[in-house]
Amino acid sequence: MVKETQYYDILGVKPSAPPDEIKKAYRRLALQYHPDKNPDEGEKFKLISQAYEVLSDPKKREVYDQGGEQAIKEGGSGSPSFSSPMDIFDMFFGGGGRMARERRGKNVVHQLPVTLEDLYKGVTKKLALQKSVICAKCEGVGGKKGSVEKCPLCKGRGVQAHIQQIGPGVVQQIQTVCLECKGRGERVSPKDRCEGCGGARVTREKKLIEVHVERGMKDGQKILFHGEGDQEPELEPGDVIIVLDQKDHSVFQRRGHDLIMKVRIQLSEALCGFKRTVKTLDDRTLLVTSRPGEVVRHGDLKCVHGEGMPVHRAPLEKGSLVLQFLVIFPEKHWLPLDKLPQLEALLPPRPSMRVTEDMDQVELQELSPGEQSWRSQREDEEEDGPRAGVQCHTA
Repeated sequence: MVKETQYYDILGVKPSAPPDEIKKAYRRLALQYHPDKNPDEGEKFKLISQAYEVLSDPKKREVYDQGGEQAIKEGGSGSPSFSSPMDIFDMFFGGGGRMARERRGKNVVHQLPVTLEDLYKGVTKKLALQKSVICAKCEGVGGKKGSVEKCPLCKGRGVQAHIQQIGPGVVQQIQTVCLECKGRGERVSPKDRCEGCGGARVTREKKLIEVHVERGMKDGQKILFHGEGDQEPELEPGDVIIVLDQKDHSVFQRRGHDLIMKVRIQLSEALCGFKRTVKTLDDRTLLVTSRPGEVVRHGDLKCVHGEGMPVHRAPLEKGSLVLQFLVIFPEKHWLPLDKLPQLEALLPPRPSMRVTEDMDQVELQELSPGEQSWRSQREDEEEDGPRAGVQCHTA
């Protein structure tokens, strides 16, 4: 039995929760109530971080279970070692710590649309960005030298406190970033503000960057431009991060280093052989042929090695081109009935069937579109477990 459950309640877990469950709960709540995402939830974020700091440490958790929060405050296992809730967040999510965050500005993320051909051959694209730069007129001061004063609205704290009623007779004090000084705690008097930036200390300008998309890069891959983010006085600029966004292709689908395409062939081609041309992503033409006497079944997969996507950073290596064959069967009554025996004589023999008088003979009917829709929906609902993967055979 634990003395109190407040920290467990904050994280939404039971006192018997294993470390993995506590870690998962903290991750979810910390992302949800992070000050960058919810500026009004600073206190909630602080409580979440305090609870995780104690419950993630086996010794502190044992002290808390036995004596509650008071035992932690009295130093049963040492006082909290993090100077800020953000330190816990950075430690958990791989950040650089509070001091690093104070020295650097925010990163800027942009999506760059690319085609499959771009990723196959490589391409250089120019991207125009709007970014903040330190004002050249006032050199980032915001006005005349010596005109910086403590913000009169927030008294230099950078935040303003507001009282919010959350129920009958129940109020809550919340803090928000000061709109006058934008959280800096100081401002330039309106009469002394720089004409170039209006006291904002930065101006906006257009920046043209060249993005080199290398052969074999993938959808979602990131390209980093260090220090090209928005500038702000006393901060190192953040980075510009370009995220590749691949458009769908009309012929090929990419899976890893392989390219997959569907090829429709007639039944005669499936039984007697075929030839097909494939236009590659670098405008070459491949002639694909089947081996004499080889039967291609509907859904069969065949490969052409070395004709898939280039491997990133090893462009001379390529994956495979995977062809999935869809056999097109003839329409109804394509062959006169008197010709059927000749066709059957060429095909493998049908299985023998013993018919007895006690059998009920039935006739096949067409399944209506409505019945097909209902059955396919029911199959999707009943299906469970992963589908079997496909295996690639060498052509």
